[in-house]
Amino acid sequence: MKAGIVRFPGSNCDEDAYHAVADVLGQEAVYLWHKDHDLQGVDLVILPGGFSYGDYLRAGAIARFSPIMQEVVQHAKRGGLVLGICNGFQIACEAGLLPGALLRNDTLRFVSAPVSLRVESIATAFTSQYHLGQVVSIPVAHGDGRYTADGDTLARLEGEGHVVFRYVTGEGEATTSANPNGSLRNIAGIVSAEGNVLGMMPHPERALETALGSTDGLPLFRSILESMLGGVPA
Repeated sequence: MKAGIVRFPGSNCDEDAYHAVADVLGQEAVYLWHKDHDLQGVDLVILPGGFSYGDYLRAGAIARFSPIMQEVVQHAKRGGLVLGICNGFQIACEAGLLPGALLRNDTLRFVSAPVSLRVESIATAFTSQYHLGQVVSIPVAHGDGRYTADGDTLARLEGEGHVVFRYVTGEGEATTSANPNGSLRNIAGIVSAEGNVLGMMPHPERALETALGSTDGLPLFRSILESMLGGVPA
């Protein structure tokens, strides 16, 4: 598997994503500069977390017009995998790869903390290594993480099984107190209708090693590898 990590002005989780692919999974990884038009033949595109263009105008709104995004959109249309994490989720929504939008946290404060998520679907290229209903701990770090969409879109996401992760308590209950940003229906991550684009606010690349407090992000990257290669090394 070859993964490309897009670097925008203000990206700050690009090296974490590179580490996840190259060091943890042992697969090829390359950086993709936002002004380029060459995806370098990658199988997976990662839009990493950070503050692209300083979140001016609206988080992800300017990065959506970066030249590389034309190639990312075409990659997705061909069925290629795209993983948008935090700021990458915002960019994916702004680029039309995913429905809805990410707005300012309802507290109007930046939140950085481990949160509990419930795995709502394992029928995706990103979640096959989890168990349905599994509660995992993955950290968030964002100021604009409140997922919002109109009623019809929310109903479609729920009805078609495109909600992949939901904020819950440690016991697995989707309560208001478990929601760090006010996302509608406690949505923490969604997948596209075609199943090849995942956007999530929590950072799985920061939950790969016990030294960081959790390894619950590892099944996500192993799921991607399994979907590409038909098997994951022990």
